[in-house]
Amino acid sequence: MMRKINEIFYSLQGEGYHTGTPAVFIRFSGCNLKCSFCDTQHEAGTLMTDDEIIAEVSKYPAVTVILTGGEPSLWIDDALIDRLHEAGKYVCIETNGTRPLPESIDWVTCSPKQGVKLGITRMDEVKVVYEGQDISIYELLPAEHFFLQPCSCNNTALTVDCVMRHPKWRLSLQTHKLIDIR
Repeated sequence: MMRKINEIFYSLQGEGYHTGTPAVFIRFSGCNLKCSFCDTQHEAGTLMTDDEIIAEVSKYPAVTVILTGGEPSLWIDDALIDRLHEAGKYVCIETNGTRPLPESIDWVTCSPKQGVKLGITRMDEVKVVYEGQDISIYELLPAEHFFLQPCSCNNTALTVDCVMRHPKWRLSLQTHKLIDIR
């Protein structure tokens, strides 16, 4: 199967539970949602085979691989996850949660969008881009970790205030942007 890849790069995870972890990011092209606040130019891409993806990922020393996008669930399946595991990788995904995922993914970060029906039931962390919306509905999701993230760091004080009023949540800053890395 060919998969449309926007880019593969090595950096530190800048958001959520794994902040600070060295990781290889596989950014897939395209998304089934068009969020106004999305900071990723992900439409362009190159079709790659699993062999090509594994070869590129294997150039870097990190064990952690983060499938991101766009929306990676448009392009992934059990075969790719199995290949990454065979290469010794710990596979994480950042998803909007609208589409089913392979069960063998090691860590699921769901970033649900207001008013959008979820298609997954398993998630390890919930990361909500906060724009002042009611977060109580997200607290019902079956995750162990809950993060609120300011929208492009423009409403940090509002987000901090919300976290202080809702201690189930933790603040997630886009640290990669704060320290000026990818």
